[in-house]
Amino acid sequence: MRIGIDLGGTKTEGVVLDPDNAEIVRRRYPTPINGGYPAILNTIVSLVDELQEHAGTPCRVGIGTPGALSQKTGRIKNSNTTCLINEPLQADLSALLKREIRMENDANCFALSEAIDGAGQGQGIVFGMILGTGVGGGIVVNQQLLTGLQNITGEWGHNPLYPDGPRCYCGRRGCIETFLSGPALAADYARRGGDSNTTAQTITALAEDNDPVAQEALAVFLNCFGQALATIINILDPHVVVIGGGLSHIDALYSRGREAAAQYVFNDEFSTPIVSNMNGDSAGVRGAAQLWPA
Repeated sequence: MRIGIDLGGTKTEGVVLDPDNAEIVRRRYPTPINGGYPAILNTIVSLVDELQEHAGTPCRVGIGTPGALSQKTGRIKNSNTTCLINEPLQADLSALLKREIRMENDANCFALSEAIDGAGQGQGIVFGMILGTGVGGGIVVNQQLLTGLQNITGEWGHNPLYPDGPRCYCGRRGCIETFLSGPALAADYARRGGDSNTTAQTITALAEDNDPVAQEALAVFLNCFGQALATIINILDPHVVVIGGGLSHIDALYSRGREAAAQYVFNDEFSTPIVSNMNGDSAGVRGAAQLWPA
């Protein structure tokens, strides 16, 4: 039995998986951001205790977090849940739970879940990308997660697409995330004269209804997607790309987005499958549990 915890900016979700990766029980609670780091620790510990009681047996625990664990300091870095930054989250939770825990970036957990029993199952190299409030990614080779020397493997969202582009929360300019996230699409739509309160999903629907401003914003978005993805294809040459996050429901990513990528890939053909995820919102929490082998 394995417990997975997905620590998100708005919700903290937990699941128990049996050795066959079947879900035994699931629970979800709001993430107490306003309570800061101590409140987040308490929420995770309480959730693990509740899940283990349902499991009826001691469980191994894996946790997916925003940001990553620094190999140098053992503290959280690069997190858009800023109260976690520079906190020794893994060490503190291990002490509170009185056991070893495994912890990875939430995008890595997503990629692992999709590679093990999702849309990338049976594929040698899987690139799992998150397109949502932010842009992240993870790489799985033969069902083994790649983490790298500095725990930043797959962080394509913070490669520069246009160096003079918008300011990113990371402090740099023109990161891929400033062009391919949901807020980025909404901001571009507003700059072109659209309603500033329109969501990315609504913009996509408006484009399908022939709204010219929405069509223009979506066309730019898809071209940026193609440019950014082509870099991944050229370096990694994965057997499949699996898209997750709120923007994974944009159908044009799998047609026009793919066509845009084909223009920039360094090859005379583009055969890489680009597919939507199978495990949906469950991928992150399942992947956290799957940090431990069955």
